[in-house]
Formats: sequence, C-alpha cells, structure tokens
Amino acid sequence: MRPFRSIALLVAAVPALAFAQGASPAQPPAAPGPDATAPASPSPAEPPERQRTERDAPAVPQSQPEAAPATPSAPAVTGEDAADRAPSSSEPSGAQAPAATQPTDAPVLDTGEAPRTTDAQQQRLVNGAPLYNPNVNVHIVQKKRFADEGKHELVLYPAAVQVNGKFTNHVGTALNYVYHLQENFALQVGGQYNWYSDESDFNLELIDKVREQAQAASSLLLQWGAYAGVEVTPLYGKFAFFNNSLAQFSVVLSGGAGLGKTRHLIRPEVANEVDGQTYQVPARFGDTGNKFLGEVGGGFRVQFGEHYALRLEVRDLIYTARVDKVDGCNLADFEALEAARAANQPFEGLNLSGSCKVSKFDGVDPKTKKNYREDIILGRDLVAEPSSDVLNNVSFYAGFSVLF
Repeated sequence: MRPFRSIALLVAAVPALAFAQGASPAQPPAAPGPDATAPASPSPAEPPERQRTERDAPAVPQSQPEAAPATPSAPAVTGEDAADRAPSSSEPSGAQAPAATQPTDAPVLDTGEAPRTTDAQQQRLVNGAPLYNPNVNVHIVQKKRFADEGKHELVLYPAAVQVNGKFTNHVGTALNYVYHLQENFALQVGGQYNWYSDESDFNLELIDKVREQAQAASSLLLQWGAYAGVEVTPLYGKFAFFNNSLAQFSVVLSGGAGLGKTRHLIRPEVANEVDGQTYQVPARFGDTGNKFLGEVGGGFRVQFGEHYALRLEVRDLIYTARVDKVDGCNLADFEALEAARAANQPFEGLNLSGSCKVSKFDGVDPKTKKNYREDIILGRDLVAEPSSDVLNNVSFYAGFSVLF
C-alpha cells in the first residue's frame, strides 16, 4: 500500500512544481529529453473518474495569481489523505462517515426526571425562574371548579342526632338557607325541629329506682330552635373518585345566635290503677319557655357538579338551662296551687300570674283517669332551685344541598 501512496504523492507534486517555476499549464509539454522524468502511472488507489477529472481540468492563466491555490488544492484531496479516506475492500460499499453527533452509546446522566416534552415556549421564564428547572419548585394554586360567590344554597339535614346525650336524647331535622356573599364568606339562616326529645335511659332509671333525676340544668330538652349567623370556608380542595371523576370539597365553619323552645320532664310514663283497672299514663312534660340559643359548628361540604353537594357537620346548640317557670307558673304560683290542692279547694279565684296555665294542673284525664293535681308538687320542685347553667347539645348532621 505504501508504494502506491508514494507514486500518488509524486504525481501530485509535479504540477505544483511546474506552476512554481512559472510554467503555464496551458503550454504543451516539452519533448522529453534525456533528463525528463517519465510520467508516473496512475495510482490504482484513485478511481478512473478522479484521474480523468484532473487531466481534463482547464488551465489557469498566469495573470490570475489568485486562482493559483486552486490547482494544488485538488491534489491535496487525492494524496495520502485521499487514500486513507477511500473505502477499503473490507468495508461495505454503502457505508458512510458518521455524522458529527453524540454517539448513541454515549453515557446519559440519569437525573431521575421524566423526559421533557415541553417546547421552548413552555420553558420560558416565569417570575424570573425557568419553569422546567428541576431546582426550582413552582407552586400552583388552582381555583375552584365552581365559584360560590353570589349563589344561594338550600341545605336539608334529614337526620340530626345528638352525640353527647348523658341525660337527654335528641333526634331531629334541620333546614338551612345560605347566601354566599363572597367565595369564602356567607350568611346563613337555619331552623331545627327535634321530633324526638326525651330523657335518657340513664336518667329514667334514676327516677324509677331511686326517685331522683338530673337537675333541670342538665336535662332540659330542646324542642325546636331558629338562628341566624355566618359561614366561612377557610380551606377547599378536590379529589378524584372512580378514576375519571372529580369532586370539590371545602371545610365549613359556622356560627350564629337565635331562640329555642325548651321543655322538661315532669313525670315519666307510669301505670295508674283505678278501681282495679290499670291505665298506662304517658310521660308528662312541662313547657319551660323560650331560651337564648347559640350555634357553632364545622364540617365538610363535598360538591358534585355545579348544583349539588353533600354536607357532613357537627354542631353544638348552646342554650341556657335556667328553669324558673313550668307551663307559665312560677314558684309563687305553685305555692298557691299546692295550698289549694292540700285544702281540696278549687283553683278559681287564686292570685296567680297571667302566664300560669292552671288547666295543666287541674282536672282528671278521661282516658287514663290520672289526676293532674298530683303534678303540682313535681313542677314546684323544678322551679324551687333554678340554675343558670348552660347546656351543650352536640349533634351530628348529615344532609345534602342544592345550589342555584
């Protein structure tokens, strides 16, 4: 291989030497003399097309020296470098030189990130930091899917069950109306009716076995309540369920004030025997009047779509437990009624307050043959020791709402 390279270099050097001595390539070559060098045979390493191109190249005039470098530049490609670049017999004919790119087997730094699928526009600077920079944490706070501002919400709680009943049990139904002034602030008006309100089994057992019961401050029953207040939503978010559905939830806190109607147990259910016949006498409750009512609570609202939501809340209805009247009669009224009962005198003409309902403590029940005068002493015991305590009626509320 080296003899062929030497011959190729010699062939390439002859035209360059002639041009350096001022010989014009356009002049016919002189007759070979005794010292003339025989033209070298074409190099087998060069293809015939390359040799023909070099022989047929037009002569460059001497008056244009700036074109002179073009003549020696052509042999530079057909020299030793051209021989090295020529494909060898061991290489396939279709092989091409590899592009100036990173090799496919080059090591790649594993950063633990997913492949980038963003373009230059998506990788623009955001607040002075690149959005796709792994060293920059970009926090995104997404707004609610459905805005609450300016909307009305009607909430129905079919079941409101007391959870802290030691001496009392309450189960009722509540209805609330909420107007969302702002996204996180609303006005509310609500009402609740306890269709079941009674003494607890523990308190009834005390009455039956030891003839004692909890004080009115601990066992006052709430019949219904109405209140007005505010509702705030400090937190909200969303979650996915069934893989392709989203629900919006929020934490709600409420507070308000109003009025509630109360009652107290005067006499539990008893069996009354008259003339050898037994009658079941239902429990006797006395009206203890209206009390100041406060409401505080909190829970979750889960919204499905734009118009429907579920609510799970815990609320505490706070009301004063002072009992100074039963069925409108105060302590002075009960003293006068008890004196008339002991003397077996009629109640007409007694100096009683205008709110006292005498009919609740006078007469005989035609169904059970129960004499109502026997309840006078029980009512007097309730108002004899009034208390200024406060009761907490904590209940669990489960319901749904409609937004419009």
